[in-house]
Parts: sequence; C-alpha cells; structure tokens
Amino acid sequence: GDGWKALGSTISDLKPGDHLLMSSSLSVFLRNLGAWRLALYGYGITDESFAVNLTRFRDEKWDWRRALVVNHLSNAAWVGSTVAGGYAGEFIPHGAFGIDYALIAMFLCLLVFQMRGALYWLIAAVAGGLAVFISILLPGNLYVVVASVLAATIGVLVRRKSKTPEEST
Repeated sequence: GDGWKALGSTISDLKPGDHLLMSSSLSVFLRNLGAWRLALYGYGITDESFAVNLTRFRDEKWDWRRALVVNHLSNAAWVGSTVAGGYAGEFIPHGAFGIDYALIAMFLCLLVFQMRGALYWLIAAVAGGLAVFISILLPGNLYVVVASVLAATIGVLVRRKSKTPEEST
C-alpha cells in the first residue's frame, strides 16, 4: 500500500545503497585502516571520487591519504556547488545547460571505467535488465539499489564458479 511506497521512497531518497556499494568496492584497498579513519574516508565518498579512487587503486601506487584528499575535495566541491546552485538556480532557465544529458553521460562514463572484461559487460546488462523489471514493482529509485545488489551477487557467483584469472582482479 501507500505505507510501503512512502518507505521505499524515503529509503531511496537517502541514497544509502549507492554508498554501500561504493564503500564495499573500495574496502578491499582499505583493510588496514582503523575505524575512525574508515569513517572519515567513508564520509567523503561521492560518485566521482569513487571512480577516481577505484581506478587509481587498481592501476598504480595509491594510498588512503591520497584517496582521502580526493574524497574530501570532491565532497567540498559538491557542497559548494549545491550552495551556489541553491542561490543561482532561480536565474537559470529550465533545460538551459542540458543537465539531463550531462548526468546520464557522467554515469555512463563511470560505468565504462569499471568495465574490465566480458563478465563485467554481462553483469552491467543484467543490472540494467533487472532495474527495468524491478522498477515496475518498487517505488522511487529503490529499484536501482536492488538491481545493483542482485547483479553484483550474480557476478560474484559466476566469477567464483568460473574462476577465470583475468576476471578475478
């Protein structure tokens, strides 16, 4: 009923799911940090800092200190831009800068940066298909979180079963 719709909308508006997924993906690189450092690190995660840090952790020498700087500079830019947008937004005509297109393009770029083999492309397609199907059943944006978790679980199970070396890193 309406109570479930309200709960689903509230949960999806808080956006815990994407930060849960991003934090868990980065946790393998931050295993030796204490709880207070992890909390400080986790506070600053944004979509953009996640993409930068994951790529850097995988490709080169990168440590938690550099990642922390990226997180908090990105977070500060996000907060500052939000405040500026709150004040300046009324002076910008609707649709003036193609924001709808820019957001979709940004998330597609974040996705492409994570693709490292056929299994990743397959799981991305599964996640998309699940999201479309689940969007019919769940209110708000909760379907994105549920589809992501289900697809990631399927990916882990497939990778464990196949044990393909190039897909395991």
